[in-house]
Formats: sequence, structure tokens, C-alpha cells
Amino acid sequence: MLPVLLLTFVLALAAPALVAWLGRRAFWVLALGPAAAAAYALAATERVAAGDLPVSTTPWVPGLDLSITLRLDSLSWLMLLVVGGVGALVLIYCSAYFSRDAEGTGRFAAVLTAFAGAMIGVVTADDLLLLFVFWELTTVFSYLLIGHYADRKTSRRAAMQAIVVTTAGGLAMLVGLVVLGVSTGSWRISEVVPDPPTGTAAVVATVCLLAGAATKAALIPFHFWLPAAMVAPTPVSAYLHAAAMVKAGVYLVARFAPGFAELAVWRWLVLVMGAGTLLLGGYRALRQHDLKLVLAFGTVSQLGLIVLLVGLESRAVALAGLAMLGAHAMFKGALFLVAGAVDVATGTRDLRRLSGLWRTMPVAATAAALATASMIGLPPLAGYVAKEAALEGLWHDATHGGGTVVVAALVAVVVGSVLTVAYSLRFLWGAFATKSAADGGAAEATPVRRRSWLLVLPPLVLGLLGLVAGLTPSTGERVLGPYAETYPAGEPGHLVLWGGLTPALGLSVLVLAGGAVLFWKRQRVELLQDLAWSPRAADLVYRRAMRRLDDVAADVTGATQRGSLPVYLGIILVVLAVAPGAVIATGLLTGTTVAPAAVGWDRPAQAAVVAVVVAAAILAARARRRLKAVVLVGVAGYANAGLFVLHGAPDLALTQVLTETVTLVILVLVLRRMPTYFSDRPLAASRWVRLVLAVVTGVVMMALTFAAPLARVATPISVDFPEEAVEFGGGHNIVNVTLVDIRSWDTVGEISVILVAATGVASMVFLRQRSGEVLRLSRADGEGLAPDGHTRDVWIAAGRTVSPARRSVMFEVVTRLIFHAMVVVALFLLFSGHNAPGGGFAAGLMVGIALAVRYLAGGGYELGEALPVQPGVLLGSGLFLSAGVGLAALLTGNEVLESVIVDLHVPVLGKIHLVTSLFFDVGVMLVVVGLVLDLLRTLGAEIDRQSTVPSGAGPSQGESR
Repeated sequence: MLPVLLLTFVLALAAPALVAWLGRRAFWVLALGPAAAAAYALAATERVAAGDLPVSTTPWVPGLDLSITLRLDSLSWLMLLVVGGVGALVLIYCSAYFSRDAEGTGRFAAVLTAFAGAMIGVVTADDLLLLFVFWELTTVFSYLLIGHYADRKTSRRAAMQAIVVTTAGGLAMLVGLVVLGVSTGSWRISEVVPDPPTGTAAVVATVCLLAGAATKAALIPFHFWLPAAMVAPTPVSAYLHAAAMVKAGVYLVARFAPGFAELAVWRWLVLVMGAGTLLLGGYRALRQHDLKLVLAFGTVSQLGLIVLLVGLESRAVALAGLAMLGAHAMFKGALFLVAGAVDVATGTRDLRRLSGLWRTMPVAATAAALATASMIGLPPLAGYVAKEAALEGLWHDATHGGGTVVVAALVAVVVGSVLTVAYSLRFLWGAFATKSAADGGAAEATPVRRRSWLLVLPPLVLGLLGLVAGLTPSTGERVLGPYAETYPAGEPGHLVLWGGLTPALGLSVLVLAGGAVLFWKRQRVELLQDLAWSPRAADLVYRRAMRRLDDVAADVTGATQRGSLPVYLGIILVVLAVAPGAVIATGLLTGTTVAPAAVGWDRPAQAAVVAVVVAAAILAARARRRLKAVVLVGVAGYANAGLFVLHGAPDLALTQVLTETVTLVILVLVLRRMPTYFSDRPLAASRWVRLVLAVVTGVVMMALTFAAPLARVATPISVDFPEEAVEFGGGHNIVNVTLVDIRSWDTVGEISVILVAATGVASMVFLRQRSGEVLRLSRADGEGLAPDGHTRDVWIAAGRTVSPARRSVMFEVVTRLIFHAMVVVALFLLFSGHNAPGGGFAAGLMVGIALAVRYLAGGGYELGEALPVQPGVLLGSGLFLSAGVGLAALLTGNEVLESVIVDLHVPVLGKIHLVTSLFFDVGVMLVVVGLVLDLLRTLGAEIDRQSTVPSGAGPSQGESR
């Protein structure tokens, strides 16, 4: 199972490149991922039916007992067929649905394929936390798919609505999953469901799980997001809202029902949400004129029906629910694809404007007829078999002491099925029938454009599969029966085409007759609905709640974000001083804090360095010139590096010096656009408040530094770092090995933050876009800059682009002499960092300082000549390389980000000790270089350019990055 899952995600990563290379034909290649999942399920059919369930376990985080455990039982088998089979057909459908010049096709293909992979993970995960991970991935991917047309307000609003609702439900579900894991002592779903918790834990878990299922499956009161999501492309509607995403909610109910279905809170919640959604969705579908909206509200109704069936405790009803789950994926997926084909061929989905398409689109009409017949329950299709089994099971339970819940469920299913027949006929009639004209004759047939056969083949395949499944009900019973047997009550059910003259058959006839009458009187029904109250409260409540939340956010922001950096910093420092200070003070008063044995210094030189730090800090606080304050803060930073040296930490000292240097350069660049002096001297009272706050914060932090080590009650894990650095990391520099191996996950997170920070800074400075042309001398020539007449005396590449008044020959000479030497030193730090002071971070800072020197000597064009690469390329490549090295470790059978040590003997060079974490360090170096380059281009070259643009002039090409 894991290879199938990985194949789908690999295809998703490759999708943009495949689309750029193959165009729309790339969708055929991408369909291999879901198709492989369906093929795997089909190949495992006999094993699943025999109870020999495939299980795959791959250690993930052994220390936390986390693993990627995948399991294929009857329910997972059914869902894998649905997710894989329908997903493959939808991807093939996409190859004809989108035009050749459609924008964002590569992105769409990648997200849709990744969504298929996430759904494969959801339905096969046997670990509670792994289930949540894949669950949230479907939420994120569905947000991107629904909002595919990002230039449309309706798409953005629908996507935001969907992610808000489903994320809220996902968080509630997470609480339920954690309660289950903690209360049962196991995180395996296959172990939790057979032996669920009892008491309060069971009630809390039930409510939270059903909340997550309700938001994902669009059950009341969260049903409103699904119809709004119909603004997405039709393939999204066919897959996410008929066969995949909403089915995740149904899957969750079916997965945990065997363990919780006998709880009263579970039964009543399932009844209220399932029956209510069934009736509300069917009622709303009767008045829709958009084909997709008819199907959308019909989907809401059908989801309520399926949840009601798989959520009750009866074995017979559960079997019918599983059969309905599969049948619904086939007929509703086919109908959504047909709606898309009609839209592409005619340019409209308004059933009032469509007429006579049964003649001009016979294949689509045939597919729609098969799917509609299955949806309303006509034999011999899969929908009929499932609905007959549901009515039979509910009737049997209701007449044999099933109680109020079962009786109410039976009534709801019958009434909801009547509505289903009515809106199903409405869709088929609205899409393909020949309408009546105003004069009483036949309306003119709707013009049809040329269309691809790929738009009608997938829905026809789904329609025919519904027919095949209906003709072979015994196969479904044989495979799905074992899972239905795990439900706690009732007699086993059966899936048959003909069950005799039974009450269920009579109810079916009643349903068909009632639905036909409603469709026949559709105009009167619409009129009555217009006069009656429309149940739209949930949608309105959501919109009003969002508006109120926006208002509250604006009020809170206006009250707290006053635009004063001292106020913001003061609030942060107050919290920082009060929280630890209260803990320390309480410990001192109660005597629980151990008084530390403080030593003034180890050597007098430390006291001298501290005196420099204190003097620099005091002078910086009193300085009125901005540049003076920055320089004094830098002095304090360099003095701290001296303390590191005196304490025997050369790595920290080196990093501190390099960081301080880069920081000084960046601050100086910023100060060029700011006044020389601080704008206002603080008032006397304000100075005292700031002084007190600074002293209290400093004292508390110093006390915390003393107290924290004394509060340790367990042996720190760092005591093993020296041995682990050599044995597993292959290096003697503990600091560097910790960054790139022992705590490499932390480093990945940190460099990700660096990338985001660089993007944020650039986005605030650049006026239009963040990527574009790098400043090169060829462009300077095009702008008419005069050539330098003293070519032999030019020490830097772009000296002639700098005004003579700003040029310094001495600085240019020094730059020419030290630049390449600094790059060589950086490479030395990179390669020696595993066993000596250095590493990728220090190397990146060294290269960054070298670039800063080039920029200060020759400006933006010199920077472009020094490194003619987009910063984003370096940032992205570095992050990709660091993370990619971690994934590559899996190929060697190691853990993610685990180092592989290789000792080679190379002629001439001799022995080479290679550790794969070196490539991780190279990624860190690229990220740091990209950050510095980004800051130099943003706060340096771009501000230079903006300062030279005349007032009122539009932005030039130089602002584009």
C-alpha cells in the first residue's frame, strides 16, 4: 500500500513539469496514481473477503511510537476502489475539460493528484494521528481546488468558507482522536474500535468525531459549504463532492460506528444530522435551476442518507449503507461529469435554457439516464440494490423492537427517497429533454459545440459500472459483509436483485410514485416553496458570524496596534518579566527555589568584556543619533562574541561575529532612509518607566538563567550528544552535527522561517512583484551609462555605474583583493564545519558579507555581477536540498534526515570521510546566502532605485524581481 501512496504523491510533485512537457495529456500519466490504488484494491479482493487483511507498517518516529501503518479491510477496500477508480476517470476527464491555453493547469493537476494521495492515506490509515494528518491534507488541498479560479470573488469566498468549516471540524476530531488514544492506551484504529472506552471519554470522543464527520460530509448545520463550492471546476465537484472529500466524513462514521453505535448520544446525533440533512438537501434541490446546484443539494441529501445508514447499529442497515456508499460514488460522479460535459458543449448549466440535448448528445444522455436510474432506485442498478437492502433492514428493525430512532430513520429514508426521485427526474429532464416553447410547440434545440469524446466516456463508464454492480450483488455482499458483521446489533443483511414481494418493495413503489408526482407538479411545488419559509439559517449564521468576527478583529487591532514600536516592545517585555518573575518570586518566598552558588567570573578578562557590554548598552540607550546607537549595539554584540571565546565556544563566537556583521550592514542600509536623529526624545516620566522596565526585565532574565538549570529533574539528552555526534553524525564538532543531524528537524523549521522572513521583507519593499530581472551591466549599457575611460584602473565590475562622488578607489581595491578570498574561506568553513568551527550557516554568512562588500563598493549592478541569481532560487533550492537529503535517507533504509557515513580512498587525495549531512549543510548555506542577497537587493538596490525615481514617476522595470 505504501508504494501506491508514494507513487501518487511523487506524481503530484512531478505534475507541473509533466503538464509543461505533455500539456493536457499529462493527466493521463497522473491518472496512473489513483488507478494503481484501485488496481491494488481489486488485486486484494480475495484476501479481504477471506479475512487475510493486508497490513503495512513503516516506522516513522520510533521514540514516540509513531508509525505509518496502513491496513486494508472491507471498508478501506471499498473506499480505495472509490477514491482510485473515480479519481483516475476524473483525471482523464480533465484532459478534455480544460482548454489548451487554460491558466494554472499544472498547479491544478498537482493539487488534484495530491488530494487523491491524501484520500488514499485517509481510507487506509490504521493510526489515529496518521488519519488526522491525511485528513487535514484533504482540507488544505480541497481549499486550493475550490479556489482554483482565484481571480473570482465567489471562488475565493467558497474556498475560505470550506476551509473554515472543515478545519474547525478537523480540530474537534483531533480532540476526539486524542481522547481515544489516551483512554485506550492504543493509537491503532483496529485496536481502539473493537475495545472502545466507556463513560465520559466515550461521550466526548463521540461528539468530537461526529463533529469532524459532519463538517467534512456537509451534514446539517454545516451543509452550506458544499453547494457554495460548486464554483469550482466540474472535475473538482465530481471528485471531491461526490466520491472523495465528503466521503471522508462518511468513512469516519462508518469506521467508528462498530464501537460507538450503541451509545445514545451517537444514535441521536446520527439520526438528527443524517435525517435532517437527507430531507433538507432534497427539499432545496427541488427549486434549483443550475444543473450543478441540483446535484450539489442532491449530494447533501444523499450524504445524509448514507451517514444515517452506516451510523446506526444494525448489521443489515450497515451493509446497505456500504453498498449505497459505492453506488453513490458511481452515479453522482457520473452526473457531475455529465453536467460538465453539457456546460462545455453548450456554454450553460441553466436547465431553463437547455433543450433537446438527448438528440445531439446521446452518449451523455445515456450515461445520465443510467446514473439517474441508479440514484432513484430502479432495477437492475446498484442504487436499487442498496436502497432495497436499506428499506428491508430498517423495516425489519422497526417492526422488531428497534425503537424510536429506527422508526424515525425509516420514515426519513422513505420521505427523503421521494424527494430524491423528484430532483433526479428534474436533473435528467432539465439537461436533456425537449422543452415546450412559449407558443406551446417544441423549443428549439440548444446549439452544441464540438466536444471531445473524453468528456462523455468517463461518465458512461461510471454508469455502466453501476449496472454491473447491480447485476452482481453477491460479490458486494461477500466482500462488504465481513465489515457489516462488526456492527453490534441486528441480523445480517443481504444484497439481492429480487427479494420477493416484501414490505420493502411496497415502500419502493410508494417512493417512485411519490417522486413522480412531485416532478409532475414541479411548477406548483416551486411556487409553494417560494411562498414557504426557506431553511437557510445555517448559511446566514455563518456569514453573520464571520462579519462579527471581522468587526471584533478590527476593533481589537485598532485598540492594540497603535503603530508604536516602543509600546509593542514594552508589552512583550512586561509579559516576559511578569510570567517568569512571578514563578521565581514565588519560589523564593516559599523556599522551593534552590539558591545558586554564583561565581563572579572564571577569569578577570570576562569581567572586562562584560564591562564593555554594559558600557555599550548604556551608551546605546542614551544615544540620540541612530547610527551611533546601531554601532554601539554592534559593539555589545562583538563583545558577547568575546565572552563565547573566553568560555571555550569558538563556534558560537564565529557565528556571533558573522551575524553581527551582517546585521550592522543591513541596519546601516535601512538607516539611509531614516532621519539622522531619533524623532522625539522620550518625556522624563516615560524615560523612568522604560528604565524600570528594562532593569526588571534584565534582572528577571538573569535570575531565570540561574534558576532554569536548577529546575531540571531528568538527565538532559544532550549528555549523549558527544558520543552520538561521532557515532551517528560522523563528526567531532558537536554544535554543527547537532544542527545538521541530531536536531536537523529543528534546522529545517528554522530555515523555513528564514525563507518566509525574506519573502515578507521583500514583499513590503518591492512595489509590484518579487521576481524579475537581475541588475546586470548589459542593462546598464542599454540605459546609456557612459563607459569608463580608465579600463585598466577599474577594480570592480560595475564601478562605472556609481557616481564619481560616491566612489572610493581604496575600497574598490580592497574589495577586489578580499572578495574571492572570503568565498574560499566560506568554502573552508563549509567543508571543515563537521569537525572544526564552521558549518553551512557560518559559510553562508561569510558569503553574504562578501556580497555586502561588493554591493557597498559598486551598488546594485555590482551585486548583480557578483551573483546573477534570483534570491528565491537560492532560498528554494537550499530548502529543497536540505529536506531532500532527509527524504533520500529513506532510500538507504534509514530514518528521515539520518546521516549516512561513507569513507572513500581516492588516489592522490587519499582518504575522504564523507557524511551525507554535508549536503544538508550546503542547503543551509544556500538559504543563508539567499537571505542576505534578498536583503541586499531589497533594502539596498531596490531602495537605491526608488530613491532615484522622480516624484510622481511610475515604477520602472528595475522594481521587478
